[in-house]
Amino acid sequence: MSEFQELIKRFDKCRDYVRDFFVYGFKSRNDFSLKSARTYDDERRRIESWLSDYVRQDYAGSKNISLQMDSSLLDSNPLYRVWKAKSFTDSDIQLHFYLLDLLRDGAPKSVNQLTDELISQYGFLADSQMVRRKCNEYVKEGLFRSQKEGKMLLYQRGISFDELAKDCAPALLNAIRFYQLSHPFSVVGSTILDQLLERNPYFRIKHRFVVHTLENEILLELLSAMRSHQYLRFSCRSNKNDILHTEHGLPLQIFTSTKTGRRYICLYRLSAPRNNKAAQKAISSGLSEHSKLRGRFIGLRLDQIKKVEPLSPKKDSPRLISGAEAVQKDYEHLKSKLEQNKSRLWGISFSCYHPYDKAAYEPYREQCVRLTLHINEKTEGFLLRRLQREGKGGCVQQIEKDTYLYEKIVFDPYEMFPWLRTFIGRIIDLKIYGVSQEGEISKASNRFFSSHFQKDLEQMYRMYEI
Repeated sequence: MSEFQELIKRFDKCRDYVRDFFVYGFKSRNDFSLKSARTYDDERRRIESWLSDYVRQDYAGSKNISLQMDSSLLDSNPLYRVWKAKSFTDSDIQLHFYLLDLLRDGAPKSVNQLTDELISQYGFLADSQMVRRKCNEYVKEGLFRSQKEGKMLLYQRGISFDELAKDCAPALLNAIRFYQLSHPFSVVGSTILDQLLERNPYFRIKHRFVVHTLENEILLELLSAMRSHQYLRFSCRSNKNDILHTEHGLPLQIFTSTKTGRRYICLYRLSAPRNNKAAQKAISSGLSEHSKLRGRFIGLRLDQIKKVEPLSPKKDSPRLISGAEAVQKDYEHLKSKLEQNKSRLWGISFSCYHPYDKAAYEPYREQCVRLTLHINEKTEGFLLRRLQREGKGGCVQQIEKDTYLYEKIVFDPYEMFPWLRTFIGRIIDLKIYGVSQEGEISKASNRFFSSHFQKDLEQMYRMYEI
């Protein structure tokens, strides 16, 4: 039986536990089905030891645990502690300090010299390959510097962080204090403060999403792929179930919801055409002739992405790889096409789907939402200002006294429903019409969207016994 360890080798091992059982707080021990209950107990104990000041327990039929914190009172993000809990072996920690001590005089030394001195000075037996790997790792991280003399590679200590921070201006230190609160990868700023034995006594942010740090590892890989225009494979798991599914796409842009704090990656996903006519349609849509594939924009939640990796011949078909290479060449065209489509976005969905009657809306990729409201011109001017402010470019016009029409063309009207419900009590009429590719609005409204909205109202009436 393996011994329980508080430290971890990989960050993604505990990311889901922190998110599902502590941040969201909607799962109990009985809901844990991916591995054994013993695994859950070990992960829970580990995370509780990191975040003991913020863990709360609730007994509502079963024991639920969650994190409770007021972000406006935090001088740093407590979830950074998860990043700082990386494990190491006894040999790792010994070799770390021995190498730093051997190179403290600044004289460059080869791997063979270091290996011999490890034995003679400390009695530490290590093979040259282990020493070379550790030295190359530290060169990559900036702890060591390497130089070549003839055929021999020599290593020496780089400038230590303490030496760099010795002349650190107070203004720069304040910038680090502020930076580590909210910016992406700000665990770096928090680590710098730890190294300097400094705290953040000045800055607080009232509204921020501390859980974002759990996604920053994925975010870094996505930003790197966006810079190199790299096509990726995504392993995703929905929060509603434990089913793992795979997506392929070219990452184009990161979206962030200012309401929920969720972050999304917008992809261009390919799908192979079934016949030559579909291929010709793909070419006429704007993609270059070498891309005999069609695709569409989709959005994935960052907190549901478990792993990203580039395509490989071992896991992916040659047809998908060749299509991905073709789409990468159209990167700038796809970016401009995305900018055009963003005017039709309400949230993150680029298409609407009705599970009961797909044919009812399939001819129309866009939908025109027409909302008729009763607004008192004299006393409710704030509602008109709200329509302009929150309507995302929708058209507002007065059609009668105290009666206004709001109109907006979107891809997915379902995303608007939570916002539309905030006008209940003033809604006179709600109609949704399909919009053709030529921009023509259909004469008949889509009864599925309207009935869905009406069913939500009826369910609310039943809940409140109206």
